[in-house]
Amino acid sequence: MAVLETINQDKPILKKKEKIVKEPNKKKKVLLGMSGGVDSSVSAIVLKEMGYDVIGATMKLWEDKCNLEVEGGCCSFSATNDAKRVCDKLGIPHYTLNCEKDFEHYVIDDFINCYQNCKTPNPCIECNRYLKFGVFYKKALELGCDYVATGHYAKIEYSEEYGQYVMKKSDAEKKDQTYFLYSIPKEVLPHIIYPLENFKNKEEVRKLAEKYELKVAHKKDSQEVCFIPDNNYVGFLQKNSKEEAKKGNIVLKNGTILGTHEGLIHYTIGQRKGLGVSYKSPLYVIELNKKTNEVVVGEEKDLYQKELQATECNFLLDIDLSKPITVMAKVRYRAKAAKATLTMEGNIAYVTFEEPQRAITKGQSVVFYIGDVVLGGGKII
Repeated sequence: MAVLETINQDKPILKKKEKIVKEPNKKKKVLLGMSGGVDSSVSAIVLKEMGYDVIGATMKLWEDKCNLEVEGGCCSFSATNDAKRVCDKLGIPHYTLNCEKDFEHYVIDDFINCYQNCKTPNPCIECNRYLKFGVFYKKALELGCDYVATGHYAKIEYSEEYGQYVMKKSDAEKKDQTYFLYSIPKEVLPHIIYPLENFKNKEEVRKLAEKYELKVAHKKDSQEVCFIPDNNYVGFLQKNSKEEAKKGNIVLKNGTILGTHEGLIHYTIGQRKGLGVSYKSPLYVIELNKKTNEVVVGEEKDLYQKELQATECNFLLDIDLSKPITVMAKVRYRAKAAKATLTMEGNIAYVTFEEPQRAITKGQSVVFYIGDVVLGGGKII
C-alpha cells in the first residue's frame, strides 16, 4: 500500500511500505464508507492518490427518525449531501445504501436491551461489527470491490511474526479507534484499508482537506451517539422502549436507604452528579440492581476492581489461548491500557489486572492488546 509521505508539498508524494500488502495493481476497486465528515473525505483523497478505483457510499441508518440536524453527525440529511459533494469534487461515484432495518436490529435494539438490563452499551462497536464490516462489506463484494475502506484511525498490515493480517493501533495515538474495532470478523481483515493509518493527528487530516478545498475541512467531529443527536439518552429510551422506568431506592452497600431514584436508566457506573442524596463523603454509583430496582452507591474506593469477566469474545489473532497469557487491556475507550492476565474458559474471558481499574461497567467492552497489535476483546458481564 502506498502512503502519503507529506502533505506540505504542492502535490502529495507517495512512497511504498517496506512490505507491500495491498498494492493497487490493475486498478483495484475500493468501497469507501463516507459519513460526510473530514476523515472519510480525506480517505477518499488518499485512496485516489494511491491509484485505487474508489466508490463512495453512505449508509442511511437512522436518518428519518432524527429530529435534529447536528453538525458533525452521520445520521442526518446534511451528512449524505456533504459526502456526495466531496465525491463530485473528486470525480468518484457515490451511492446511498438503505441500512435502517439492519441498524435498528443490530444497534438500536441492542442499545435499548442493554439499558433495560442495567448495562451500558457501546453502539459504535455493534455498528462496526454488523454494519460497517458486515452489511457494508457484503455490498462491496456485490459491487465487485477488492477492498472496503473507512476513515477509522487504525492500521491493517501483514505480520510476519503472526503469519496473518493484523490490526494495529494508529499512529495518531490520541485518535486511535481500535477499541471500537475489535469485534469485526477476522476473515475481513485482509480486505480492509484504513487510509488514515499513517497520519499523526487530526490537524494533518484537516490540512489535506484544505489543500483540496473541501468544504468539510473544518467540520466538527461528532461527540454524541449518532442516533441521539441531542445526547438525551433517557428521552430516547423513554420514547423507544416498551419497558417503563420504575422508581426505587438509592442505597449504600449495607442496604441503608439514602433516597429514591426515578428509574435505573438514569444512572451508570461511576456516576457522581445528579444522585440527589447527601452523605458524609462524595458518593458514586457502584452497582445497578435490577432485581431489587436499587441504585447502589459508595465511596470512590468502591469503584475499583482487579477482576472482570467478559463474553461474546472475538479474537483477531490466531494464537494459543489454552493457557493464561499476559496482555494489555482497556475497559473503556478513554481508559489507559493496563497490564493483565487473560484466561479463557470456553468463550468466557477471565481478566485479572495487576492494578485495580476504575468503574468497570457491564455492557462495555474490554479490549486486549499485545504490544500495538489488537488481540481481541469481549463484553463485560
